[in-house]
Amino acid sequence: MKRKTKMIHGGIVGDPHTGAVSVPIYQVSTYKQDGVGNFKGFEYSRTGNPTRHALEELIKDLEEGTAGFAFGSGMAAITAIMMLFDSGDHVILTDDVYGGTYRVMTKVLNRLGIQSTFVDTSDLATIEHAVQENTKALYIETPTNPLLKITDIEAAAVLAKKHNLLTIVDNTFSTPYFQTPLTLGADIVLHSATKYIGGHSDVVAGLVVVSSEKLAKDLHFVQNSTGGVLGPQDSWLLMRGIKTLALRMDATEGNTHAIAKFLVEHPAVDKVYYPGLENHPNHETAKKQAAGFGGMISFDVGSQEKADAVLAKIKYFTLAESLGAVESLISAPARMTHASIPADRRAELGITDGLLRISVGIEDVDDLIEDLKRALS
Repeated sequence: MKRKTKMIHGGIVGDPHTGAVSVPIYQVSTYKQDGVGNFKGFEYSRTGNPTRHALEELIKDLEEGTAGFAFGSGMAAITAIMMLFDSGDHVILTDDVYGGTYRVMTKVLNRLGIQSTFVDTSDLATIEHAVQENTKALYIETPTNPLLKITDIEAAAVLAKKHNLLTIVDNTFSTPYFQTPLTLGADIVLHSATKYIGGHSDVVAGLVVVSSEKLAKDLHFVQNSTGGVLGPQDSWLLMRGIKTLALRMDATEGNTHAIAKFLVEHPAVDKVYYPGLENHPNHETAKKQAAGFGGMISFDVGSQEKADAVLAKIKYFTLAESLGAVESLISAPARMTHASIPADRRAELGITDGLLRISVGIEDVDDLIEDLKRALS
């Protein structure tokens, strides 16, 4: 089954009891048992809900894994994955990582004894140098947020297996339409499904897919024990969003290529970060492992003052947190999504006060380019 078809026909389709084409929203907390322990597949909705199960089966199929899990947010998904580890364990993470991931590792999970080191995972030698005796996992974000660096998933997974590490990939920016990390050797793939998978700025959710029965058993235990599950209404919204994911990603990427070209040629823009550009240092890696370059662009205008001038004039790009929606969004990472990262660390990474990040939507690209042209003038 090809990817576009799988978006519609993957997982559980419809309702066999009524013939409904759409999986129903089972707004229910508990289920009748015919005897103690004799239930019809579901006993309590924290443990399992039919609507959430349908979503979990769908994302499992899309990511070509063994089992899927739906959480109340992307951060809940990341936290549940980290609960697979013990106090004293060490995790290597991408340096240019989402601010919320950095925050939970350095200000919450560190208090539970889970150690972390942040390195440039696009450099395999740097990863290997960071491996310690207590290292248990390699956590990769690719493309990264906000500088859009690319890690070679297959090569990194080979390196991780050499050291008996789990490979975890945040696949939010690429989506399973463009990239399937489990087929490249990863053990766990996750999404902030709030973004492209939902796609309409109306749901907050996280999704995880694992590659083995053991990981499925272990993560289900964590999910059921800690309870950060996604509700049935939001599960249904994600399934509806997935039905148009392929169409939205194709439209978004077409717009993004045109906008990246415009920004590269604009004199007010100092630097453009987009893996679809041939001069991007990881362009060939991105082309090798993904079917598309995505809809995210970051560009630097040189200073906070200039960035604020752009934000004051923009019309079709909405100044807002998040990304991956049908409408185009713009943000200033240093003061928004990555504000939790210390200023000296941001400077070291290149997340400057003049950096702007845009999530390109599906509007007419001529309108979007005209909007940027006016804002940059």
